[in-house]
Amino acid sequence: MTTRESATVESGNGINLDARIYKPTHEDNDSTTDDQKIAVVLVHPYSVLGGCQGLMKGIARNLADQGIPAVTFDMRGVGKSTGRPSLTGFSEVSDVVAVCKWTSQNLSSNRILLVGSSAGAPIAGSAVDQVDEVIGYVSLGYPFGLTASILFGRHHKAILQSPKPKLFVMGTKDGFTSVKQLANKIKTAAGRAETHLIEGVSHFQMEGPAYDTEMANLIITFISSL
Repeated sequence: MTTRESATVESGNGINLDARIYKPTHEDNDSTTDDQKIAVVLVHPYSVLGGCQGLMKGIARNLADQGIPAVTFDMRGVGKSTGRPSLTGFSEVSDVVAVCKWTSQNLSSNRILLVGSSAGAPIAGSAVDQVDEVIGYVSLGYPFGLTASILFGRHHKAILQSPKPKLFVMGTKDGFTSVKQLANKIKTAAGRAETHLIEGVSHFQMEGPAYDTEMANLIITFISSL
């Protein structure tokens, strides 16, 4: 069983973010020290196209059901969160940083895994090295392709140059990024960088609830390797 709580996180400049915390009812890591506890922060897809934290609920529940607390939140201008969304996602990076710091302080976790879905992946990637507690990163359908790069290209450098471990999950029929484009990007990445391809699956299929359990299991396997 999983419990869900709500919270408001301040992101600076008077912006308040609506967050939800999915907690295991019996935390497997109760006996571990704060230094060992891990929490997952999930960053939702593109706000401008209707992305919201509800899309991350299934993965968050799956993680909590397996003993790992997870936090979702609406970025600025989405749902109950105040402010306005940006086209390129650069304003939203500070939202991710604020939620990671809040998670570290309020969930007694000094280890955070940052997960971004679709356009949430470049935004999360730009926040990875701004938070000491973030120990790794998982991208679900990072839009590396040429068209998406018009909006998100300036985010690429931050995650590719980060020394922190990273996993890029993508369907082979993504539509925004080809398998070859992903492989070429990962070749340039610093530190440990891995890919996991899901055969025959499109970008929006992978975002759908049918793949929530598989995404959660991939995240848990990655955590166990850190």
